[in-house]
Amino acid sequence: MDRMFKRACLTATALIMLAPATLHAQDTKTVPSSHTQMQLSFAPLVKQTAGAVVNVYAERMVQRRASPFAGDPFFEQFFGQQLPNRSEKQSSLGSGVILAANGLVVTNNHVIEGADEIKVALADGREFASKILLKDDRLDLAVLKIDSKEQFPALSLGNSDAVEVGDLVLAIGNPFGVGQTVTSGIVSALARNQVVQGDFGFFIQTDASINPGNSGGALMNMNGELIGINTAIFSRGGGSNGIGFAIPANLVRVFLASAEKGDESFQRPYVGATFDPVTSDVAEALGLDRARGALVVGVVKDGPAEKAGIEPGQVVIAVDGIAVEHPDALGYRLTTAGIGKSAKLTVIDKGKSREIEIALDTAPETKPRDERIIEGRNPFAGAKIANLSPKLADELRMPTQTTGVVVTDVARGSPASRVGFRPKDVVLVINGNDITSTKTLADAMDQNPGFWRVEIMRDGQRIRQFLR
Repeated sequence: MDRMFKRACLTATALIMLAPATLHAQDTKTVPSSHTQMQLSFAPLVKQTAGAVVNVYAERMVQRRASPFAGDPFFEQFFGQQLPNRSEKQSSLGSGVILAANGLVVTNNHVIEGADEIKVALADGREFASKILLKDDRLDLAVLKIDSKEQFPALSLGNSDAVEVGDLVLAIGNPFGVGQTVTSGIVSALARNQVVQGDFGFFIQTDASINPGNSGGALMNMNGELIGINTAIFSRGGGSNGIGFAIPANLVRVFLASAEKGDESFQRPYVGATFDPVTSDVAEALGLDRARGALVVGVVKDGPAEKAGIEPGQVVIAVDGIAVEHPDALGYRLTTAGIGKSAKLTVIDKGKSREIEIALDTAPETKPRDERIIEGRNPFAGAKIANLSPKLADELRMPTQTTGVVVTDVARGSPASRVGFRPKDVVLVINGNDITSTKTLADAMDQNPGFWRVEIMRDGQRIRQFLR
């Protein structure tokens, strides 16, 4: 089957500015049992909440090459400078949700990615400049601050862990630029992963129609609370097939708190272990009643997991009493637990269940990165290298247990580029000598042996090269 997951970003939501109101939570959930109940309307709920959803306009300048060979040093050397590149202004439109009366807006990162200027538009036509307080492409979230001192209507954050399959929900957006559209549906599934590329995989799935233009918009429960930020759709032709995905509000809450603290980047807990999904074969071998949880496959020496007593072969099935369906769910639960706190992991160890408490802290920089740019006549000339640590590995989206010297950048047209070195290559051995630091690599490059025997690690594969 031809599958395609698409970000739901095209245009922003035009809204009616109305005063927010506090809605009374329902103590129980009931199914309509009469014709009168079937005639009930969502209109009061929409009127009381729609004003907190805004348009987000992002503009960026891009360079268009006048020639396919523009910027190539080889062709410019022999054929001279090509025609100058052209600058073009590109605009993207998306939605956002005001979550604080002082003008804090949460949207998707892909709505504002690379923007030089961002504006937030209200329903009455007024536009405000805004700035980015925090963004993260892995979570696909961004927090903006409206440049104004006035008070704005805001949605309250609900508890997405209380959401159940079958709950009624509303989605607000501006699909295909046709104007404000409210769609209704139910929660179709929870803890969905492998929805979009990236390392975040814990989405609320809904059949409320979500189309291009809904990105950053609100997914609300019947109490008028935000339970998710609409982010992606499953589609063959670009339209809604009744399968949409939203980032849960509990993750939005943690991300918003980080922005309010003034953090420059969003920090995730460092566990110091790697996990795999539990397949049916693994579940049978370990005596589990079903395939669930996160299988521990590696533990970093002296890391938080090892100190807590976590070992390879164990299976984490819950965090603070909440079931863990897969490794992505484990990452989500630890992230929403919060940095500086601890979490109780329920693990299956040798067929028995027990609890392990683990401290949640950020990835440490155990070794100074000592970034260097290699120069001279050698295969690494033009490469920027650094000492790996859990912190740098996390920044580069590499396994945090990786150690050694890593290539972080390669200059275009440089000897390192022509040889084929890439960012994230880990240099292991040069001419039989182990490379343990940037200094040992730089010292090796000062020699002139006439040939180079290099071993690197790339995407988990060991590669040997002979270079002259």
